[in-house]
Amino acid sequence: MTSLRIALFQGPSGVPASTDETLSALETAARRAAAGGARLLLTNELYLTGYALGEEVRDRAEAADGPSARAVARIAAEHGLAICYGYPERAGERLFNSSALIGPSGEPLACYRKTHLFGAYETAHFTPGEAAVVQAELDGLRLGLLTCYDVEFPEPVRAHALAGTEVLLVPTALMRPYEIVPHTIVPARAWESQLYIAYANRCGPEGDFTFAGLSCLAAPDGTVRARASADRSDLILGDIDPQLLRASRAENTYLTDRRPELYTSLL
Repeated sequence: MTSLRIALFQGPSGVPASTDETLSALETAARRAAAGGARLLLTNELYLTGYALGEEVRDRAEAADGPSARAVARIAAEHGLAICYGYPERAGERLFNSSALIGPSGEPLACYRKTHLFGAYETAHFTPGEAAVVQAELDGLRLGLLTCYDVEFPEPVRAHALAGTEVLLVPTALMRPYEIVPHTIVPARAWESQLYIAYANRCGPEGDFTFAGLSCLAAPDGTVRARASADRSDLILGDIDPQLLRASRAENTYLTDRRPELYTSLL
């Protein structure tokens, strides 16, 4: 199995004037990513609308198959790469903080609803998702989806590893001063659960928030294979190496050495 190149798009910063603005930026990022040999483009949490929307989030939300989803599908097909993006999803009267994965031919592959909501803003406006593990296949690799705060809990990452996820895609809106997450927690999660984690953050000021940037690709050997800056829009490239993943899992046998019969108190 050959390696898969992934592009992480950290940007644009600030609340966009419209979804058209973020779709235009996505078009440019997809073109750059494809030119760099990427097969997959990952954006940040609530990418399509911006994060700090307040009550406006309900007006900007769309159905999973809404016009923005069709626009992203067109961009993916035009540039021949998969795209994972965050957006506020409307489902009846409920809103979800969702991430969608579109395949390189424009086909929908997966939609994940954030399960661990962070802070007063998210809990006031969104309903938590109920599916802990959402997966899809791309070029022979099993991809999984989480969103931001989810990855700060070891349990959902380990659940993905046990379900066979090899690359975990994490659209993110991590704020300052929590830089410990991309610096320490994300690489630790990749190491302890033996998978790749692609973590694409927002950056700069937005409403009452200042986002920490530092998007990264963490490998199962504990190394960071690509890292964005802390305070500006960026597009970074990194490679998913299936051979490294197999070798790391053979050497670091956390998954096979578990004794789940001792962990029942966790439930």
